[in-house]
Amino acid sequence: MTKRIIVLTTGGTIAMAEGENRGVLPRDPSALQETLPLLKRYADTRMEHLFNKPSPHITPGDMHAIAVEVKRQLDLGMDGVVITHGTDTLEETAYFLDLVIDSEKPVVVTGAMRSQNELGSDGPYNLVNAVRTAAHDQARGKGTLVVFNDEVHQAKTVTKTHTSNVATFQSPGLGPLGLITKKDIIFYREVTRDRPFPLEMPRANVALVKTAAGMDGSLIEWAVRSGVDGLVIEGLGQGNLPPAMLPAIRTAIDKGIPVVMVSRCYNGFVQDTYGYEGGGRHLRETGVIFSNGINGQKARIKLMLALNVTRDPEVLRSWFDM
Repeated sequence: MTKRIIVLTTGGTIAMAEGENRGVLPRDPSALQETLPLLKRYADTRMEHLFNKPSPHITPGDMHAIAVEVKRQLDLGMDGVVITHGTDTLEETAYFLDLVIDSEKPVVVTGAMRSQNELGSDGPYNLVNAVRTAAHDQARGKGTLVVFNDEVHQAKTVTKTHTSNVATFQSPGLGPLGLITKKDIIFYREVTRDRPFPLEMPRANVALVKTAAGMDGSLIEWAVRSGVDGLVIEGLGQGNLPPAMLPAIRTAIDKGIPVVMVSRCYNGFVQDTYGYEGGGRHLRETGVIFSNGINGQKARIKLMLALNVTRDPEVLRSWFDM
């Protein structure tokens, strides 16, 4: 039976064109309708335009609006949803969807690194492959997927790794979830999904701080004074910090602000290996929550959604510490 797929457009380079002496700018998103004859070869496809934003303009509120429309379309009987999105924040929107869309039906996010009138524009090709993936039987139950450059990635693991290369989206450590050939889509492995969160507007203000050699706690102190609800720290190595950051970390935790630790490395795990001041064991004993399998920007999205449900540090730890 022919699958019914809806394409939701939200802007990004895939909906842009390069203007003479004006740079790459958004154009009428209805131009993407030109791809519909190609898409209809693989599924009963239609297209709706949500908004037309460059991805640096995307907010968690926009992610919520996309998720609400995705759920509505799935509830109306669509067999899958494809979202076109700018690449700069694509991985965050994809992970947001993965956390709040509790469905076996495929949700696929794609976009382009080259605008519509550039030589070698990759948008139409990625869009065709995204529809093919959303219509594929084996895409069911794998959560939100990201399709780019003949590869299928899990939303939880994928990240943008290059500023301009069409092969920018990679899943460090694990590699792609599947490969797209001219004849079929080959999935290599199953996925482990995080617990679903309620599809609610994220209200928490969560700050993200990247650690570097010799840093003190001034950025964290500023964030606490500013009234943040949570902190994500990209620590060094296996989850270690310069000692000068510790007083500010303790202040945040004492004020009931959850502090989640990830590594600034894009491979490996944070863990309580080192017992020196600022080492992982010391930080865990202080109350820092360790998170593995996601990077800093995704941990921020997850903490926003988690804080909609609870502020209990032990419950939060059980959701992140895996």
